[in-house]
Amino acid sequence: MTELRRIRADYDDRTIVMYRAHAPGAPGHPAEPFAGHRTIWIEPSFRWLMHRTNWARRTGQERVLAVRITREGWERALAEAVPATDDQAAPADAAAHVRWDPERSAAGAALGHHSIQVGVGRPLLNAFVDEWTVSVTDLTPRVHRISGLIRAGLNAQAVRLLPTERPYPLEPSLARQLGVGVPHRIPGPRRRGGQGRPAASGTPYRRNP
Repeated sequence: MTELRRIRADYDDRTIVMYRAHAPGAPGHPAEPFAGHRTIWIEPSFRWLMHRTNWARRTGQERVLAVRITREGWERALAEAVPATDDQAAPADAAAHVRWDPERSAAGAALGHHSIQVGVGRPLLNAFVDEWTVSVTDLTPRVHRISGLIRAGLNAQAVRLLPTERPYPLEPSLARQLGVGVPHRIPGPRRRGGQGRPAASGTPYRRNP
């Protein structure tokens, strides 16, 4: 048995780091990269975002930001979030949305647990920008350096440059709401006759950047 859903992050007593990628632009006020969005998608997993953006090489995702926000704001978003869905009848005005996708290794391989992505919706956008955000750091040069090491086969050096992420503590009620810490049985080898076939887990990733 293993935990299918985990939240690992770079955090301290008061703040937590979220990652976001977007098109290149001049640095400015912390609100600038988020202007004009109805939903801001953020994630605490650096490696997952690197998989999503192909190490900042995907068009429109060439700039990677580390957005340090308050833990109070982060946990408020989690508490008010609803599961993300492609259903057109779903509540588009939700305060936040949550999606889970397979966590990734530095090389991009899917791991045996899922990491979280949170879409901060319109009701919380002002709080995200004006109250929760502590700092915004452009990590693009660091991303390019790590990617170059991986392409050169210097994986050990690359891994040493990755942000340190550790399990994030949640109140038991919030953990239950999100399904964090729930044991999940890893499917065994497929039996003859079609029995014992592993069931698909998680929701296919379909959201636009």
